[in-house]
Amino acid sequence: QLHVVESGGGLVQPGGSLRLSCAASGFTLDRYAIGWFRQAPGKEREEISCMNNSGGSTIYADSVKGRFTISRDNAKNTVYLQMNSLKPEDTGTYYCAAKPACNILKIIIGSWGQGTQVTVSS
Repeated sequence: QLHVVESGGGLVQPGGSLRLSCAASGFTLDRYAIGWFRQAPGKEREEISCMNNSGGSTIYADSVKGRFTISRDNAKNTVYLQMNSLKPEDTGTYYCAAKPACNILKIIIGSWGQGTQVTVSS
């Protein structure tokens, strides 16, 4: 059964960094794209980054471009989101999900995980 588990969130000061992890099970990363999403309080969930199934292509939302980096470790079947220069507006619950492809929006494969909370505050 396809499953993803997010971890690595926490409380960080503005300008700080965090690295989120998305551990996949039930499939290997070369089968599906992996997207990172976040949901801020009172707002809809938005996709902020995606890596395609080969790992050779990545995309970022304008709001995180230049600050966040998506990567993966095939041996660990895990995708990471390195978040630098964090801002208060980055606060939210972060989720990862398998997708058919990065250019296919609003469709995920499997169900949402529990997410990991990121709070950026002084």
